[in-house]
Amino acid sequence: MTYTSPRHPQLFYTTAPMPCPYLPGRMERKVVTEIGGPEAVPFHNRLSRAGFRRSHTIAYAPVCANCTACTPIRVPVARFAPGRTQRRVLARNKGLCSARVPPHATPEQFNLFSAYQATRHDGGDMASMTFPDYRAMIEDTTVETFMIEFRDAAARLVCVALVDQLDDGLSAVYDFFEPGMPARSLGTFAVLQLIEYTRALGLPYLYLGYWISESHKMAYKARFRPAQIMTRGVWHDLDLSQPDAAQPQDSAFLPDDLFHPPQPGMDKK
Repeated sequence: MTYTSPRHPQLFYTTAPMPCPYLPGRMERKVVTEIGGPEAVPFHNRLSRAGFRRSHTIAYAPVCANCTACTPIRVPVARFAPGRTQRRVLARNKGLCSARVPPHATPEQFNLFSAYQATRHDGGDMASMTFPDYRAMIEDTTVETFMIEFRDAAARLVCVALVDQLDDGLSAVYDFFEPGMPARSLGTFAVLQLIEYTRALGLPYLYLGYWISESHKMAYKARFRPAQIMTRGVWHDLDLSQPDAAQPQDSAFLPDDLFHPPQPGMDKK
């Protein structure tokens, strides 16, 4: 009698080196794998706990030579309390209403997304995305995904968060907001709302992607304290008093054998 495993082998691939979008003069590589099939959800959960991120139907993690700047970071929401500046952000935006909606792209969202990209990331890969590109980013998912829309008193859309549901928390995949309201700090507000929503769901963690202390675009994630980072395959509290807080991580999910390009729109959010 021959036994056949019900699981299909999961293949991992590495991308070719490309210029890093966050740290000038450095090159980046990613390990990627497809999230699909009947085991997509539990597989995605395991990958998220191992420091991977999702883009479309692909999960990825950095495997850059001679660089470990990208550090997985998450917020243990039960222990989180907003600081003085964050409380001010909440007060400035107390008139905004939020609604959970399905991951369906709309022209209204795309207009806001385009304005955000043109102002905050002009010249980046995502700034040239068309509506079909945007729709693919939102709707190409094999896991439980949803969006949260934030609107002002006039029902105008001012902020959107794309979120994955995990068995141990929520994963903030991407967010964008009205760039003409810098005083509102809408990006910070969105994270604060996701922290509260994660806590309301009775889940322990909000995954924020990669923290890069040397990048002004990515360093802000350490402001949501306490935070946990993954180093050497283990999650632990972030201590910014230690200059070597981010160390190389060991993971069973990081092979380095084959090449496969990532899908367009992949971003280390």
